[in-house]
Amino acid sequence: MNIKYFQAEKPTTKKLAMVNENNQTIVSVVIPTRNRPQIVARGIITALTQTLQSIEVIVIIDGPDQETVNVLSQIADSRLRVIELPKNVGPSGARNTGVREAKGTWIAFLDDDDEWLPQKLECQLEVANNSHYDFPVVASRFISQTQKGEFICPRRLPNLSEHLSEYLFARNSFFKGEGCIQTSTIFVKKELMQKMPLEEKFYRHEDWEWLLRVSAIEGVGVEFVPEPMAIWHSEMAIKRLSNINDWQYSLDWIRSTRNLVTPKAYSGFITTIITPSASLVGDWKAFFPLLWEAIRWGKLRPIDIFLYLTMWLFPQQFRQQIRSIFAKKFKT
Repeated sequence: MNIKYFQAEKPTTKKLAMVNENNQTIVSVVIPTRNRPQIVARGIITALTQTLQSIEVIVIIDGPDQETVNVLSQIADSRLRVIELPKNVGPSGARNTGVREAKGTWIAFLDDDDEWLPQKLECQLEVANNSHYDFPVVASRFISQTQKGEFICPRRLPNLSEHLSEYLFARNSFFKGEGCIQTSTIFVKKELMQKMPLEEKFYRHEDWEWLLRVSAIEGVGVEFVPEPMAIWHSEMAIKRLSNINDWQYSLDWIRSTRNLVTPKAYSGFITTIITPSASLVGDWKAFFPLLWEAIRWGKLRPIDIFLYLTMWLFPQQFRQQIRSIFAKKFKT
């Protein structure tokens, strides 16, 4: 995997004026949503108030939702486009629709319950324009807002020779948040999205699958703005697909994408993604099958075994309390 880190320069008025001089759409922001009018309106405002003004914001309402249409019609900004789909197609289908409708050279995804910091798009555009890759995928750190406080994630950026799957799934420490690329930080060329659209059969983990798939393509490189540029509202009280506890779905997903991950990443996914969900619902009959899955198809390390046992033997609330204590130094 090709990875590059970029320390974003402080944006200047001169650079911003150059970007805007022809009044062209540079970046198309794509936001899928359904039945959350007030929440999505909050995210839209953070997109429309970016320091980079040469943008459009495309909101894809995933199925009939008149209340959201009514709320968004009150936002008076010509850069906002609202598309209401006749039926629900899922998050990947909605995002792919937004990409097809986009006028910009670049696509930036924003989940409807997340927010951006004002210089997010400008910093990522600068990284992309200075990249030596044909198709840079630019991510950034983000602020994870939880019931325990706010924390900067990911705690580390990938090593230059590290396979993307191992960065995402194979932990080298005892606490989560070590490696992550969050959907609301992804900034990519429209051309790449057209060549490699999101897989619409997945309703979860679709962003991971897309990242793993495109990272293997020649000319694609993952780059990072190391500063936090987004706010991820990860509170469990918010109803979102990433909060759904369906460990069997996640197991089927990793099996279907085994060719895209390393054995070490496969074991890591079983240990840190699937096991917490199974243990949370007390599904002890999965204890040995999941362990065998990690051994048979993965490369189980001592830390994986420790984490596996910890997930089963200690309640989630207890693990969260311990994690909060050790994560204080990352608190904003």
